Amino acid sequence: MKITEIRDLTPDQLRDELIKLKREQFNLRFQKATGQLANTSRVRRVRRTIAKLKTVERQKQGASQTTN
Repeated sequence: MKITEIRDLTPDQLRDELIKLKREQFNLRFQKATGQLANTSRVRRVRRTIAKLKTVERQKQGASQTTN
C-alpha cells in the first residue's frame, strides 16, 4: 500500500486496515514458526505498512488537535 493511498483513508478506515494487517502479521509469524512460510518478504512488507498506517494515524490525530 502506497503512502498516498494511506493518507486518503479516513481514521476509521485506517483502524480497520491496521487490524487487518495485524491479523495477517500474526498469521505470518505463526506460519514462520511452523515452517510453512513460503514468501518471507511479506513479513517485512506487512510490518512496514503497519508502521506507515500508525504514522499517518498519528499525524491526523495531531492535525485534528491543533485545529480545535
